[in-house]
Amino acid sequence: MYGIIARLSNGPGISRRGPRGLPLLLFAGIKRTMRTIILGGTGFIGQALARLLCGQGHEVVVPSRRPEKVSALFGALFGGGPARKIVGAPFDGQTGAGWAGLITPDTAIVNLAGENIADGRWTPDKKRRILESRLDAGAAVMDAIRQAGVLPAVLVQASAVGYYGARGAEGVGEDAPPGANFLARVASRWEASTLEAEALGVRRVVVRTSMVLGRGGALAKMLPPFRLGLGGPLGAGTQMVPWIHLDDEAGAIAFLIQTPGLSGPFNLAAPEAVDSRGFARALGRALKRPAFLPVPGFALRLLLGQMAEEVLLSGVRAEPTRLLAAGYRFRRPRLAAALADVLDHA
Repeated sequence: MYGIIARLSNGPGISRRGPRGLPLLLFAGIKRTMRTIILGGTGFIGQALARLLCGQGHEVVVPSRRPEKVSALFGALFGGGPARKIVGAPFDGQTGAGWAGLITPDTAIVNLAGENIADGRWTPDKKRRILESRLDAGAAVMDAIRQAGVLPAVLVQASAVGYYGARGAEGVGEDAPPGANFLARVASRWEASTLEAEALGVRRVVVRTSMVLGRGGALAKMLPPFRLGLGGPLGAGTQMVPWIHLDDEAGAIAFLIQTPGLSGPFNLAAPEAVDSRGFARALGRALKRPAFLPVPGFALRLLLGQMAEEVLLSGVRAEPTRLLAAGYRFRRPRLAAALADVLDHA
């Protein structure tokens, strides 16, 4: 196990079993195999985390509505045969049926599942799916823990820096209160969807993620106009753009899983703060293209409505205060180097 001292549930049928052993530290010399169940494991972040853990010799289970496709997907990503330590499990999207029995006292559960927030205009139906997909995934995690009859070693619950709402240039740590806009309300309820796990005695970590830079995600949508020399800041360009390289997103989650004693919220954002104007300049330099053509705020609002206002034209300077204090060392702490690495592998 991870060396966690867990409280036993007052409810029926949930207990701790098995010997307590040394903590599993991803970056330490002592390595033990473990199982990590990743909801949302076929997504942008989930794939990176699964590959990282598998590369370290650990077993990864990805619950999916099409479990037979999981091994094929990761086999292709690894460049050949089946990924023997990444396997699929049945998942109906709302319960633990099909994968609850895989939970052991040495298991980590990572809940990354949720509808993409930046994929088009927020219609009423889109907003409903954004919220319900997250609440359903949280309910599935709790159902699986109850079905399992044992408590997992740790639960990592995804969230986003949108939790803080629109902020200025002042640094925001994990102790800041939530905002009041749609994204902040979604993030608050997303985090709360698995809060019951703490009462049961599970060590729970909440990761509030920034814009993740990698092959895919938000950066892939930005590249076409920037490659043509038509890129630039969004709106006034003064809103902060918290970001993190995909290597650090996956690395930080693995670090939090495997470091005993860490719990609560963590901002997953690189230490270097940048606003939209600075981000556009850095991306332009990385591509050797001009990047001075601003995208007017009114045009973004006309095209994308509330999504533009909350995702593109508002920002927060989220600082990785607790992550740094815990001893995590960023592989890509500077934007220029992070962009260069992504583009070199694009």
